[in-house]
Formats: sequence, C-alpha cells, structure tokens
Amino acid sequence: MRKIVNKSFLFISILLLVALTACSGNSKETSGKGDSKDGGQANEAVKAKIGVISYLSGPGAAYGEAITSGFKLAQKEINEKGDVNIELVIEDSAGKQEQALAAAQKLMSDDDIVALLGPTLSTEMNVVGPEADLNGIPIMGTSTTAVGIPQIGDYVFRNSLPEALAIPAAIKKAVDKYGAKKVAILYGNDDVFTKSGFDTMKKQAEKMGLDVLTIETFQKGQSDYNAQLTKIKGLKPDLILCSALYNEGAVIMDQARKMGIDVPFVGGNGFNSPQVLDIAGKASEGLIVATPWFAEKDDPKVKEFVQKFEAAYGKKPDQFAAQAYDALYIYAEALKNAGEADRDAFRDSLANIKDLEGVLGKFSFDKDGDVVMDPIVLIIKDGKFQLFE
Repeated sequence: MRKIVNKSFLFISILLLVALTACSGNSKETSGKGDSKDGGQANEAVKAKIGVISYLSGPGAAYGEAITSGFKLAQKEINEKGDVNIELVIEDSAGKQEQALAAAQKLMSDDDIVALLGPTLSTEMNVVGPEADLNGIPIMGTSTTAVGIPQIGDYVFRNSLPEALAIPAAIKKAVDKYGAKKVAILYGNDDVFTKSGFDTMKKQAEKMGLDVLTIETFQKGQSDYNAQLTKIKGLKPDLILCSALYNEGAVIMDQARKMGIDVPFVGGNGFNSPQVLDIAGKASEGLIVATPWFAEKDDPKVKEFVQKFEAAYGKKPDQFAAQAYDALYIYAEALKNAGEADRDAFRDSLANIKDLEGVLGKFSFDKDGDVVMDPIVLIIKDGKFQLFE
C-alpha cells in the first residue's frame, strides 16, 4: 500500500512539475511578444518565401525587367527594416500561358512558398489565377489590368489599376481637350489584355456618344499595319483609340505618322512604358494614357523611390516598376499583420489592407480583391510623359 501511495505521489509530482514548466514556457513566450517596456524582447521577423512569375524573356521582356527590379528594391528595403524577411523565388514566363502555368505549378509545389506575385500579362493570369485559387495560394497581379481578374477567385488579387478605370479617364480627357466627335479603334484581337482594353474603349466611346468610324484588328508580333492605317486615314477620325502592348503600339504610331496621320492616339495600359519612346521616338508625341504612376509627381515618397531606383538601376522607374514595388510592400504589411507565414492567414490579412500609403498613392482592396485608386492622365510631350492638362 505504501509503495502504491509513494508511486501515486511521485506521479502527481511529475505532473505538477510538467505543468509548471509549461506555464513557465508560456509566460516566457508571451513576454517575448510583449512591449519592451514590459521587459519583453521585440518580435522575430516573419519569414516568408514569395514566388514570382515574370515576363523576363521575349518581345515584352521590358515589362518583366521593370517589375522584378521593383520587387528587388522593395525586398532589400523591407528586409533591412526587420519586421518581415522576404525571400523571392523568380520564374520566367516568357509571356506565354503554358510557360506561366508551368512556372506557377513549380512554385506552388513548394510548401514553403506562402503566396505568388504575377504573372505579367492578363492572358497568363487567366490560366494561373484559377490554379492558384484552387490550391488555396494567394496571388496578386501587379500588371494585370483586364476585366475580371480579381473575380477569378477568393485568393486572386491585383494592385494594378484596371483598364476599366484608366481608359475611360484618358478618353474623356482627350475628348474634352480636343472636342473630338469621331474615333477609330485599333486593337490586338489575339490577347486577353488587348481585347479587354478594346471592350472598354468601345463601351466608353458609345457611352460618350462618339462616332466609331471603324474597328480594325491586328495580331501579336505583326509588323505591317498599312492596310488598317490606310483605311483609318481615309475616314479622318479626330482620335485613334489603340489597345496594344508596347511593341506593336509603338510600331503602329511610327507607321501612322509616316503615312501622314497626325491625330492624337489614346492608348491602353500597354503603352505605359518608356519602351514606347525608345521604339517610336518622335512618333509617340501626343500619345495619351491614364496611369496611377507619374515619376515627376511632387511627393516626397515618389521622389525618394525614383532616386533609389535610379541609383540601383541607372534609369527612372516606370509604372510597372512602381506597381511591383508597392505590391511587395502590400505583401509585407499583410505578413506583418498575419503574424505568420501561413497561406490562409496571409490571404485574410491581405484582403483587409486599407489605406496603405505607397508610391502610387493611398491603396486599398475592394470586396473582390481589386485595387481602389484614382488614375492620372498623361501625354507624351517633348519626348517624355507629362501631366495632360
């Protein structure tokens, strides 16, 4: 009987010791997460791997180069601050749906990757977004502006201003400035992004009561636009609305000017690149676009970003670099608020981002995961983008 009592006492003592140790451990952990004034230590940085799918090779590689440069600059700054530590795992999509999907699947197979950024084109996001949503991996487009991207699923977001907001602002400003009444529309009919831009242009032209003289199409990689431009020239529009990526868009403007077409072009988001100036040169004069980004904006945050970007890469950041830079800061904020590198916790934290100050301005998501932001209308004048007054 005595042995039984002694054994019971020993067993109870061990249980009490374990309980006390556990309580002591919990107290230590709690104090570690407390304020320094309570004697606790600062939080450890939330560490996370983020997958990036970017257009780094092929005819539109300038988009991907700008985007990844924006990511890397933000990554360096964020990691130096210490609240969050982000590792970027970058894959090239080459602007192709199948390669973007393969890159996404490779990244998603890594359980340590919390979320994805990219891909670059809306046509790529249309195949990658559903896959990410199905696998419960948050994904955010930083340059995908076609209609319906965030509506793909609960895990799909974007911080790039949709063309449904940007294009109408540009058209309205151009019509008001030039008193335009007749327009011609030209667009790439083999790309989700350029097709979406056309749909918005046509809808806005009809809404404003403009006379749409003709609708002309082309395909990605096309080099000769003589037939389309000859027809447009003969109809004498007041404006040409063009939805194209920068390669085709710049060539179209160059050929138009050489044919004697001197009316203003209103472009979609694909024209928001310095490459338009590089390729089209003087032929790009008068191009009107709407964007959330203006490098010459009199704002301390913008000036600091431009200075840091130029120091790192030897050139000014474009819209795509700025959107990528802000995107990683949005992810960092979501990680910090989530407090852990968990996909579901991150997704919920990301959805709740409101009024975050970035280089593009004050940023929030709407209920669909779409950007809430006002566009700026620019014109190419004297060889550079300027505010369109």
